[in-house]
Amino acid sequence: MLKKGSKLYSILTGTCPRCHQESMYIDKNPYNLGNVYKMHEECSHCGLHYKIEPSFFYGAMYVSYGLGVAFSVAAFIISYVFLDSSLKTAFFAIIATLVLLMPVNMRLSRNIWINFFIKYRKNWREFKSGQHGSN
Repeated sequence: MLKKGSKLYSILTGTCPRCHQESMYIDKNPYNLGNVYKMHEECSHCGLHYKIEPSFFYGAMYVSYGLGVAFSVAAFIISYVFLDSSLKTAFFAIIATLVLLMPVNMRLSRNIWINFFIKYRKNWREFKSGQHGSN
């Protein structure tokens, strides 16, 4: 199910969206908050530049919003519906979920955003010499 060549693999593992050979992040642990945003400039295997243009990852903020809503809805349903808590407790469950998953949300939103624009290439070696775009 989760194998190289799928967008889901790149999104969940944080690997290069073109070759799936290395992590885009300097530190794979999103909870090391000092390094949560630190990325390699380019993939050492296929040469893909991760920051395609200045401010490229600003678009990930929209994805982050959507993920935050999804996490909030899930926390509400689990706490209010399944655990039969009060609305006040469900509210605090939502807040706790958003705070605890913030580093994961930041990484996932960046991973999803870059995977909108970059395709997986089984033959990524052909692209190493010169092309760094989504083709």
